[in-house]
Amino acid sequence: MTSLPNATVLVIDDNEAVRTAFDVLLSIHGARVLTAASPADGLTRLGHDAVDLVIQDMNFRREATSGEEGVALFHTIRTKYPDVPIILLTAWTHLETAVELVKAGAADYIAKPWDDARLLTTVRNLLDLRSARAEAQALRAQRRQARETLAGQFDLRGIVYESEAMHTMVSTATHIAHADVPVLITGPNGAGKEVLADIVQANSSVRGKPYLKVNLGALPNELIEAELFGTETGAFTGARARTGRFEAADGGTLFLDELGNLSGGGQAKLLRVLQTGEFERLGSNTTRRTRVRVIAATNSNLRLAIREGRFREDLFYRLNVIELEIPPLADRREDIEALARHFLEPGFVFAQDAVDALSRHPWPGNVRELQNTIRRACLLSSNKTIAAAALALPVIAAQPATEETPEDTRLDRGTIEQALGRAQGVVAQAARELGLSRQALYRRMEKLGLKAQS
Repeated sequence: MTSLPNATVLVIDDNEAVRTAFDVLLSIHGARVLTAASPADGLTRLGHDAVDLVIQDMNFRREATSGEEGVALFHTIRTKYPDVPIILLTAWTHLETAVELVKAGAADYIAKPWDDARLLTTVRNLLDLRSARAEAQALRAQRRQARETLAGQFDLRGIVYESEAMHTMVSTATHIAHADVPVLITGPNGAGKEVLADIVQANSSVRGKPYLKVNLGALPNELIEAELFGTETGAFTGARARTGRFEAADGGTLFLDELGNLSGGGQAKLLRVLQTGEFERLGSNTTRRTRVRVIAATNSNLRLAIREGRFREDLFYRLNVIELEIPPLADRREDIEALARHFLEPGFVFAQDAVDALSRHPWPGNVRELQNTIRRACLLSSNKTIAAAALALPVIAAQPATEETPEDTRLDRGTIEQALGRAQGVVAQAARELGLSRQALYRRMEKLGLKAQS
C-alpha cells in the first residue's frame, strides 16, 4: 500500500513557519510536499498536481479567528476532489468547528501545536486507506466488467450480486451447464440455491425442454415417492394412476430441493433412476424409462448424514459430480446493498442509516430474509425514504471505548476496511458505525496491519 514515499501532500497554511515545519517533517519520511499560503493558491495547486492528501489550516488571515475561511476551503476541496482525504489544522478556538467538519467528511483534525509522531501516523493511515479504496474501486470495476461479460455470454436469469464468491458460483454454473451430469447445490436456506439451478437449466443443452421442481421438504414423507415416481390405480386408497415428476420431466431437468428429506427407500429408487434411467410407479411392476438431468439442492450436511447412516454414500457421489456451494449472505457482504436496492419497490430509496443497518445485520435468513425485510419496510414506511427504523432490524448499540475490548478484537480486517470504505476513509465516521472511539479504531487498525509502522 501507499505510504509516505511517493505520496504527494499539499499543506495550505498562511504561516510560513508551519509550512516549513511540515515540509521538513514529511520530506524526511519520503513524501513530496507542496505548499500554499492561501486557499486560492491551494486550489490552484490542486488543479495542477496529483495530490494524495491535503493538510489545511482553518484561518488564513491574522485577524481571522472564526474558521470560516477554512470551512469554505474544506467544502470546495471536498466538492471538487471528493477522493482526496483532508486533515484540518485547528486551534482550541475552533475545535468544535473542526469536529463538525469531520462529521461532514473531513478525514481527521490535528490540534496546534501538533505531535509529530501522531501526525505521521494519521498521514500514513489516510494514505494507506486511500490506496486501499482506489484498489477496491479498481477491483469493483473489474468485477463489474466480468459480470457484464458473463451476462453477455449466458442467461443469468436476472441474478444480482457484487461479490467475487457469487461470481465464481455463477461462472461455474454457466460453464458446467452443458455437461449432461447431475449437479448438487449446497448452502444455507434462503441463500439462492434455486436461482443457481435456474441458471444451470437456462444454459443447458435441454433448455426449452421440461423443467420441473419438487420441494421435498414441503411434502409429507409418505407422499414423496409418489410425487417423484407416480402411482398406479389403487396404489393408495382411492388413488388413480398418476404420472410422477421423473416421468413428466423426460428429456429435460428435474430440480429436487431439500434433498436431505428423502427417505431411505426414496434414496434407493433415486439412485437406481440416476444409474439406469429405470423406475416403477408405486403399485406397479411395469418398468418405465426416463432420461432426466437432476439438479439437487440441500442445506443439510450430507457428509455428516452419511457418517450417521442417514444418507447413502453411493447416492451422494452419484449426485455430487458437480458441487456448487453457495456461501451465506454474511460471508458475501458486498452483495447486501446491491440486493437490497434490487428488492426496493419503485420510487423508494434508502436513507444512509438504513444502508448502515443493512450492512451490519448478520442475515441468518440470507437473501430470503433480506427480501422479506425490504418488502415489509416498503409496505410500512410512512414515506418513500426507507430509514433504519423502518427495517425493524435489531439495534447494534454504539458504545465508544477507550481501550480495546474483547468485542473490538472480533472486528476483522475486512469488516474495518468495509466500514472505512462506506465512510470514504473518514476514521471518525467509521468508528461511530463500528461502536468504537477513534483511538480504539486506530489501535485495532495498527494491530491488523492497516497502517505503516513508524
